[in-house]
Amino acid sequence: MSLKAYFYVWALLLIALGAGLVFLPMDKAAYHVYIVMAYILCVLIYLVVFYHKIIKPMHTIGNGMELLREQDFSSRLSPVGQYEADRIVNIFNRMMDQLKQERLRLREQNMFLDLLIKASPMGVVILDLSDNVSQLNPMAIRMLDLPEDKVVGRHLEEVRCPLAHELSLVKPNQTAVVRLNDANIYKCTRSSFVDCGFPHPFFLIERMTDELMRAERKAYEKVIRMIAHEVNNTTAGITSTLDTVHQALAEESGMEDICEVMRVCIERCYSMSRFITRFADVVKIPDPNLVECSLNEVVMNCVRFMEGMCEERGVTLHWACDSEMSKVCLDEALFEQVLVNIIKNAVESIVSRHEAGDEAPGEIWVRTQAPKDVEVVDNGAGISPETESKLFSPFFSTKPNGQGIGLVFIREVLTRHKCTFSLRTYEDGLTHFRIRF
Repeated sequence: MSLKAYFYVWALLLIALGAGLVFLPMDKAAYHVYIVMAYILCVLIYLVVFYHKIIKPMHTIGNGMELLREQDFSSRLSPVGQYEADRIVNIFNRMMDQLKQERLRLREQNMFLDLLIKASPMGVVILDLSDNVSQLNPMAIRMLDLPEDKVVGRHLEEVRCPLAHELSLVKPNQTAVVRLNDANIYKCTRSSFVDCGFPHPFFLIERMTDELMRAERKAYEKVIRMIAHEVNNTTAGITSTLDTVHQALAEESGMEDICEVMRVCIERCYSMSRFITRFADVVKIPDPNLVECSLNEVVMNCVRFMEGMCEERGVTLHWACDSEMSKVCLDEALFEQVLVNIIKNAVESIVSRHEAGDEAPGEIWVRTQAPKDVEVVDNGAGISPETESKLFSPFFSTKPNGQGIGLVFIREVLTRHKCTFSLRTYEDGLTHFRIRF
C-alpha cells in the first residue's frame, strides 16, 4: 500500500472516531469528549498540512520518475513550496536538462558520423553479431556492384561478388591487398567496435587501383625506356657491323655458309629490336581523342575485320547489337584495337583448348547491351581462379611465348576511357570480358 493510501486510511479513521463521539450521549464527562474532538480536529488539520508538505511532493517526484522511465526529457517538475522537496525537484530538472543535452549531442554526433560514412571515399561494411551484413555505405555498394538488398542480411560467402568473397577470407584485425579480375586493387581491413557491450565486426575497403597503376606505370616505363635504349643502340651497332661484314664476305667465294650465319644474326637483331619496340609502344599510348560515336558501328566494324582470322582458325564469330544503345565518347582507333586484342585472345584460348584434345566447336559472341555495355564471350580453355587476380599485371602471361603486354594495353586504354571492365570464366565454362562505359 502506498504512503498516500495510508494517509487516507488514517484520515478516515479519525473522521469516523470524531463522528462516533458526536453521537454519544452527553454526561458529566462531556468536556472530555470536546477535548478529544478538538484533538482529532487538530490532528486532521495537521494531516492536511502533512499531505501538502509530504504526500504531494512525493506524488510529484513519482510523476518525475514516470517521465524518466518514459524517457520524456522535455518535461519538467514544478516546485511544490516545500524546501526539501524543491531541492529534489531542482536536482531532477537539472538532471533532465543534462540528459536532454547529452541526448541531443549524441544524436548530432551520430548524424554527423552517419553523413561522414555515407560520404566516405572508402567502402564501409558493418556486420551484425551473426556475421551477416547489417549496413554498408554507398561507396561499398559501388565497389560490390550489387543492389543493397542483395547484400544486407547475408553472409559475405553468400554474396555473389568477387570482392565479397575476398572480404570473407580476411581474418579479424588483419589487412589484405586484393587484386580482382577487373584490374581493381583494394586494401581491405577487418576490425571491430564495441556497441552495447558486444563487438561488431566491420570492413574498411580502400580502392588503390589508381595509385598502384601509376606506380606500376612509372616503374615499368622507366625500365622499358632504359632497356629499349640499351638494346636498340647495341643492336643497331651490331646490325651495322654484321651487314658490312656480310657484304664483304658475299664477294668472296666459299663464304656462303658464313654469309648465311651472318644473315641469321642480322635477322635476329632486327627481331630483338621489334620485340623491345612492342614493349616501348605500351608506354607510348596516346591520350584518347574522345569523339561521340555509335558503339554499335565500332563493334560491327571490328567484328567484320576479325571474321577472316576466326574462319582460318575454325572459330565461329557471332555478334548482336542492341538497337537501344546510347552513343558514347571514345577514341575509335584505340577502342577498336582493344576489341581486336580481346577477340584475338579469345581465339587463342579456343585454339589452346583444341590442342589439348577438346574438339568442341569454337565460338565467340560479341554483343552490345543498353545503355553502354560491350561483352565478348568465348568457350575457350577458360581462366583459373588463381590466374584471375594476375591477369592485368604488367608482363604476366599464361602463353608460352607471351609477353604480357596485351592486357596491359587493354587496361590502359579502358582506364583512360573511364570504363569499368572484368574478365572471368563462369561456372558454365564461358569466359566473359565485360566493358561498361
